[in-house]
Amino acid sequence: MQQSLVGNQGSSRYHRCHTATPMMLRLIAGATILLALAGHVAAQETPSSAQGRLRVRDLGVKIGVYQPGPLNAITDVAGVRVGQVTLVEADDVRTGVTAILPHDGNMLQDRVAAAVHAYNAFGKLVGATQVNELGELETPVLLTNTLSVWDAARALAEWMLGLPGNQDVRSVNPVVGETNDGWLSDIRGMHVKAAHVIRALDSARGGPVDEGSVGAGTGTIALGWKGGIGTSSRKLPSEHGGFTLGVLVQSNFGGDFTLDGVPVWRELRGLPSEPPPSASHHGSCMIVVATDAPLDSRQLGRLAKRAVLGMARAGSSGSNGSSDYAIAFSTTSRSSPQRFTAGTPSLSRLSEEELSPLFEAAIEATEEAIDNSILRATTVHGRDGHVVPAIPIDRVREVMKKYGR
Repeated sequence: MQQSLVGNQGSSRYHRCHTATPMMLRLIAGATILLALAGHVAAQETPSSAQGRLRVRDLGVKIGVYQPGPLNAITDVAGVRVGQVTLVEADDVRTGVTAILPHDGNMLQDRVAAAVHAYNAFGKLVGATQVNELGELETPVLLTNTLSVWDAARALAEWMLGLPGNQDVRSVNPVVGETNDGWLSDIRGMHVKAAHVIRALDSARGGPVDEGSVGAGTGTIALGWKGGIGTSSRKLPSEHGGFTLGVLVQSNFGGDFTLDGVPVWRELRGLPSEPPPSASHHGSCMIVVATDAPLDSRQLGRLAKRAVLGMARAGSSGSNGSSDYAIAFSTTSRSSPQRFTAGTPSLSRLSEEELSPLFEAAIEATEEAIDNSILRATTVHGRDGHVVPAIPIDRVREVMKKYGR
């Protein structure tokens, strides 16, 4: 059964709300849902409605050499769950939250090996330094807009502290990434509240993942068109270990859209619906990489670096103002506070020579996730009359056919 109001994966549209105390957060989240159902959300459109929008493989285009998993999503990695909340209100709120949970347990007590790579650190990735210092992730990963990272981090910390078994915990390292959706949304209003964060966390599940103008991608722009949330995966053949790797992106960066090597940007240049340059030349990208391969944090750092190459393949220009980060974690490399004792054997891991297929899989899945984030996105009208169009699928199909794809 769907838990959402718009699409799956817990993607919901909310009325503006305010929180009272941590104990009331879940009650408030439920109340905001009822308000939305009662019609208290006024929007010019439904940006998360992706009917008629296609993923890249629906066009007959196959990115890379490895095959995707059954869902072609980050949730193909066993145990990974995604939850999303989409905020649409009046003419000026187009934002949201996306939560990625590595497993369904208590992450403070069952941490996963992780690493963060900053390709261009013009951003506010909360919690990154501790992840790289200790080599582990102890909370889910949240994505939202630039000015909501601190409110989201506090809500995530409160959510973690409230889990059974954490009653004596005095420190938690929430990990929250962001991109700036201020062209379409009233970012200064800081509309993402604790109730939205908790709803995204509580509604997270496996299965298909909503893409495009949803969650943290509701108000984002990528490669000259409406961007958003995108995902993809790769299943390595048995001779390379049979591991699964999945990627989820929040695309909001500049450059020239290139699909499987085809210069789509050149063929679509000058369309009346093309967004103004001021809305498309800058921005950022958050990349979350999950794998079941047994990697340590150093190896995951190497993997995260390769994921950024998928941005380049998709057409990224790596502008000065872009905050581009990749977070990589392994669901099979686990640790707990009790295991940090003398004599504890090190976790098993792959050899360095075995990493190259995973590197290639990360590049491919990142490129395809970005492609999906653009192809699945819908046209969004936002603040001050700004409009960012969805890329025209029919024209993309014509272009790919012209280039023999």
